[in-house]
Amino acid sequence: MTSRNNNRVLVPEAKAGLNRFKAEVASELGLANYDAQDKGNLTSRQNGYVGGTMVKKMVEAYEKGLH
Repeated sequence: MTSRNNNRVLVPEAKAGLNRFKAEVASELGLANYDAQDKGNLTSRQNGYVGGTMVKKMVEAYEKGLH
């Protein structure tokens, strides 16, 4: 099956920071060494939970900045 990753980093300079944030969130969720793992060996639920939690934290941080 061919991977169809349509996600793009809008600010290329932010890619390293996003990867660190992703590893940090995965670690908090109990997925150690996430950045070194083959994501194909993880379930969709695990990968989706990491991404969803990242978005949730980014929205919370943005909303805190508004007040």
